[in-house]
Amino acid sequence: MLIVSACLAGVECRYNGSPFPIPAILNMVKRGLALPVCPEILGGFSIPRPPAEIRHGQIVFNTGEDVTEQFLRGANAACAIASAIGCQKAIVKSKSPSCGCGSIYDGTFSGTLIAGDGIFTQLLKEQGIKVLTEENLEELY
Repeated sequence: MLIVSACLAGVECRYNGSPFPIPAILNMVKRGLALPVCPEILGGFSIPRPPAEIRHGQIVFNTGEDVTEQFLRGANAACAIASAIGCQKAIVKSKSPSCGCGSIYDGTFSGTLIAGDGIFTQLLKEQGIKVLTEENLEELY
């Protein structure tokens, strides 16, 4: 069983309320091979919400509000779900402060990417779970 970012499974849970459906991921969910989760919703955020980025180790909205604690709460809850189902692989939304894997936005809200992982991805990797994004699905097989 895989964990997948809920937005990639068509759930309208991204910061702006839009989904980012990926047909292969939708198919996995429909076949019972993947479980969609959204760490940001598990952290208590509403839809929509302001954009967030990681800046100097803290997660902030574009308003400047520090929302690290809520992001961490949601990431821990989502990791508990991954652990409960025996997840060994996850497919997450690239560039997100929760789910980004390998590159995330730099915290300036300018669209600039830097090397790094979102908080949920960091925790998944600490549990030994292989993490992919919708941009490198071919590595799943």
